[in-house]
Amino acid sequence: MTLPALAALRQALPDARIDLVVGSWNEPLARLLTVVDHVETVDAPWLAREQAGAGYLELTRRARRWRAGHYDLALNFEGDIRSNALMALSGAPRRAGFTIKGGEALLTEHGSWNGHAHVAVNALRLVDAVLGRPSEPASPDDRRLLTIPGAVRSKAQHVLDRIGRPAIGIHASGGRAIKQWDSAHFAEVGARLARARGATIVLTGSAGDRPEVDRVKAALPHDVPVVDLAGALDLPHLAVVLEHLSLFVTGDTGPMHLAAAMGTPIVAIFGPSDPANYGPWTPRARVVRVDIWCSPCNRIRRPPSRCDGHTPDCLVGVDVSQVCRAVDDLLCGGPGIRTGASSPLPSA
Repeated sequence: MTLPALAALRQALPDARIDLVVGSWNEPLARLLTVVDHVETVDAPWLAREQAGAGYLELTRRARRWRAGHYDLALNFEGDIRSNALMALSGAPRRAGFTIKGGEALLTEHGSWNGHAHVAVNALRLVDAVLGRPSEPASPDDRRLLTIPGAVRSKAQHVLDRIGRPAIGIHASGGRAIKQWDSAHFAEVGARLARARGATIVLTGSAGDRPEVDRVKAALPHDVPVVDLAGALDLPHLAVVLEHLSLFVTGDTGPMHLAAAMGTPIVAIFGPSDPANYGPWTPRARVVRVDIWCSPCNRIRRPPSRCDGHTPDCLVGVDVSQVCRAVDDLLCGGPGIRTGASSPLPSA
C-alpha cells in the first residue's frame, strides 16, 4: 500500500539515496523494489504478529545508528507515535509523518490524514506534502510497481507447470480470527468456480495457515483439481504464482495486496475492516461485504467484546452466492465497488 508513494518519491528525486525500513516478514519483497537503494529490517513489537519483535532498548539503539546515514529527510508512513519517536532518533533534520496516534512534536512536517481515504492515498499525500506540491487525486491503475527478477520466475516455473490454466487461487486464512470467513464457504466457492470454469483451485497460505487450508481442502469435492501450495512459497515466488492466476479469492490479507501489486483479478471478502481504507489497490477487484450497523469498525487488533473469539456478524452475513456473483461481475466487466475489467475465464 506504500508502493505508489515510494514510486512517486523516486520519480521526484531520481538521484536521491532512498533507504527503506521494513519488518523482517516483508524483507524478501522489499529487496525486489527498484525504487529504493537499501533495505533494513526492524521488527517493532506493535507491528510484529508471529515474531515477538525487538525490545524498546534495542529499537532505540538501532534508530540511533541511523545517524550514520546523515539523512536529509525521514518519512514515516505508519503514523504511530512510537515509530515517530524512532524516526526522531535518526537525526534527520526533516521528519515527516502522520499524527493520528500522537507524536506531532517529533515531526517537522506532517501529512493530512483522511480517515475516509485509502492508506495508499494518504501515503501519496504525505509525499506531496514533503515535496511541496499540490496533492492530486490518486487512483489505482495497472502499473506494475513490483518487478520480479528472472531468476525468481525461473525457479517458480515448476510450480506454474503443476498449476496450468485456468487457475483460481483461494487464500482461506484471514490471519486473525476477527477476519476469518468460514472455511466451508471458501470450499463451496472454489467448487462452484472450478466446475463452472474448468479451473484448478490453488490453495495459498503460510505454514502457520495449514489448519485452515486443510479444512478447505477436506471440504472440496474429489472431482475438483487442487494444488496445495500452503507453506511452500516465499513471498517473491508467491508473487509469481499470484500473477499466473486467473482470479484470486481472499479475505482482507497481505496476499490480497500482493496480488493487487501483480495485477491479478481479486474478489475480496471484508468484514470489520473498511475497504475504503484497506481494500485492494487495483481497478481489477471487487469487494464483498454486508452492511450492518457496526461494520466496518476497523477494530482488528482489539475487537469488540461481542465479536471476540468467534466469527463476527459482518462476516457471517456474507454468503457464497454473493461471492460468486462478484466473480461473474468482475470477469465479465460489469460495474462494481472498484471499476475495471479483465478477460473472462473460459467456461467449461
